[in-house]
Amino acid sequence: MAQYAPVLALGLIALGFAVFSVVVSSLTGPKRYNRAKVDSYECGIEPTPQALGGGKFPVKYYITAMMFIVFDIEIVFLYPWAVYFDSLKVFGLVEMVLFIVTVFVAYAYVWRRGGLDWD
Repeated sequence: MAQYAPVLALGLIALGFAVFSVVVSSLTGPKRYNRAKVDSYECGIEPTPQALGGGKFPVKYYITAMMFIVFDIEIVFLYPWAVYFDSLKVFGLVEMVLFIVTVFVAYAYVWRRGGLDWD
């Protein structure tokens, strides 16, 4: 249990900071609400009317979000591989090449299907 004490302490500090930040901001922050503040933000463009359910987002929005997550996860896997590259030798190189090839096959598929076009 002594090995996990620093991790537990860090988790409690993070939780305490998060709760403290939310409570203090709600107590000290301005409470002036108007129509413009509660409307959805559209990059300075006049907000367009939306349906009651919030409207529908295009499927390409979700495809772009999923691609971002896939490539973000790829980067997360590349960091430890780069740190231990010398000790992994040829096996690590082959495994990472296979991983990157599968990710780029998915990227090429989405690109070829027009998932990156915002017409």
